[in-house]
Amino acid sequence: MINPYVNWVRDLENWMAQGTRIEPNAVAVPEVAVEALPAPGGVLLFSPHPDDECIVGALPLRLAREAGFAVTTIAVTLGSNRARRAGRWDELRNACGFLRWGVYRAAPDGLEKISPQGNLEDHANWVKAVAAIRIILERCQPRVVFFPHAADWNGTHIGVHQLLMEALATMPPAFACVVVETEFWAAMNTPNLMVESSADDVADLVAAISLHAGEVRRNPYHLSLPAWMQDNVRRGGEIVGGQGGAAPDYRFATLYRVGLWRKGAPGLPSPGGAMFLPAGECVVKQWIEDIAWK
Repeated sequence: MINPYVNWVRDLENWMAQGTRIEPNAVAVPEVAVEALPAPGGVLLFSPHPDDECIVGALPLRLAREAGFAVTTIAVTLGSNRARRAGRWDELRNACGFLRWGVYRAAPDGLEKISPQGNLEDHANWVKAVAAIRIILERCQPRVVFFPHAADWNGTHIGVHQLLMEALATMPPAFACVVVETEFWAAMNTPNLMVESSADDVADLVAAISLHAGEVRRNPYHLSLPAWMQDNVRRGGEIVGGQGGAAPDYRFATLYRVGLWRKGAPGLPSPGGAMFLPAGECVVKQWIEDIAWK
């Protein structure tokens, strides 16, 4: 029996092998990101670990490139390995510099014990961490905030979700922003937004992840990002659009859950419901105007 897919699958294997031969230092960084908080009205991407910002970065990248938003990664932690923290901070600055995003640390060495277990074991530390995030929100007055969804499996990802929800709840009633929940370790049950990425944008995200060189040398997970985004297309058509729905004619996509934080509480945007964001200039800007302030 002749299987017509054998050569195709073998080509995929060869494609992955070719990727592993590209050294991370082959990516030129235009300018290393300088640590600074942004002006009010931008996008804050709260990253549980350095590299998460690039993995879920499809929509932030489009907000920057197509709508002119200033995107700043907030490094909530610098990982659990103390010996790697300085290196991971440098890698984060390289990755954000490549994407032309800003970068800022929630604490000089990253926040500690950011997980549900950490909250239980050292609640005083948790309270200080919530206060640190609130200060960032107060100073930046962001228009859009990204952070993981509540069940993103990894303890730090779940901790960052809880941390942001508590910090947002302490903000004055007049504070408002678009809240975008992300997924990586575990898929969301109820995403409501599917964002297409162009091949060029995907390539830039892969390159940016590769600049987290110490991480990808032990596990070249940057090379699996396109496949993950392809699988999101498979899931997204039905999960976002409804069971039995047709998948959009995308090659790469990322799923999110979008809501609004207004009057001290989360809520759904208007018009709400299933949202699809195809690649195309000005589409993102119109989308953010449509959902946010009706």
